[in-house]
Amino acid sequence: MRDGWSNRCLGDLGECKIGLTYSPDDVVESGGTLVLRSSNIRDGRLAYDDNVYVSCKVPNGAIVREGDILICVRNGSRALIGKAARIDAQADGSAFGAFMAVFRSQMNDYVFQLLNTEQFVRQVHRSLGATINQITNADLKSYRFLFPPVPEQRRISELLRTWDTALDRLCALRAAKEQRLVGLRAALLFGELRLNGQRRNWAPTRLGAVTHELTKRNGAKGLGRDFVMGVTKAEGVVPMREQTIAGDISRYKRLPPRAFAYNPMRINVGSIAMNEREDAVLVSPDYVVFACNADGLDPDYLDHLRKTSWWAHYINSGGSGSVRQRTYYDDLAALKLPLPELDEQKAIAAVLNTARADLAATEREIEAVTLQKRGLMQKLLTGEWRVPLDPSAATEETEHAG
Repeated sequence: MRDGWSNRCLGDLGECKIGLTYSPDDVVESGGTLVLRSSNIRDGRLAYDDNVYVSCKVPNGAIVREGDILICVRNGSRALIGKAARIDAQADGSAFGAFMAVFRSQMNDYVFQLLNTEQFVRQVHRSLGATINQITNADLKSYRFLFPPVPEQRRISELLRTWDTALDRLCALRAAKEQRLVGLRAALLFGELRLNGQRRNWAPTRLGAVTHELTKRNGAKGLGRDFVMGVTKAEGVVPMREQTIAGDISRYKRLPPRAFAYNPMRINVGSIAMNEREDAVLVSPDYVVFACNADGLDPDYLDHLRKTSWWAHYINSGGSGSVRQRTYYDDLAALKLPLPELDEQKAIAAVLNTARADLAATEREIEAVTLQKRGLMQKLLTGEWRVPLDPSAATEETEHAG
């Protein structure tokens, strides 16, 4: 072990509390106490776009203070268990839900960095086992980490906070660019803002009049299994896991470049995407595949339109089936689009593509800085790299300990 470093449990360093249990009757639209939940944790930070407020009395033990660490301890998605965020000034005095825990100690700056390491993730996964979807207060208290002397903890925390500050600024920039893209889509795709003095009227046009369904199958000697794709809301067209691909892929549908595909049972949650690859791929035979008519609808224009709230409203109010909504091509084809002439579609899509590319560049920068920080954490939090200390700080700490 490194000189002066010790292996300690979280429970030896501070207190850990489980949050508030409340009923649906306690939830109010406004005027109550904010209850922080797993949906408020995003990228290690607090987000406030999915808030719940309650009117019931909140005990002091379920109130957070600025600087506390909020941890998700129970969730239907196992990947979210263990996710943590620091309580900021905006959340000070809020409550936290029963599926969450709060850790509070004099070492919170350093502990928060430890909760973002693979070492913490491994300990959480061991507690979860094969079927359990929660970690307990006792589990949290039992997790062990290496701790250097306090002056070194402070110096490490200061260094890592530099990366955190950079990430905070990049995340704020990303949020601003996301909002700009949303605003541009709303203004340009519905005629509120016109480009280059365009004045021609937009004719409501059925999607079926400017697209056509594709039903071509792969066949016995078609594309191989490496070309089989699925469609997700978050990532679009992505390779399908091998274990979910059928043994015979001859009936799988071909998805050409710039054509669209979706699962008719999942389009209501946004799982529709355009094939942005240069080559054709395969999708499940259960998927709906369609393409834009070259003389009527620009694929990029439709790709932006499908990401608007207007599109989501139509999808969630249509379709057929009494148990689970299904939206087939004929259902989608009935949608009437706010459609300008093709040249204006392409001009609008070019502006929106530029804004989307700018957002993607910021997202790549966030990924790069996050990767840099993870590498630095691996070195600093294990003692592989030691940080230089201010001699006066070390002396002061020694005198205080004595």
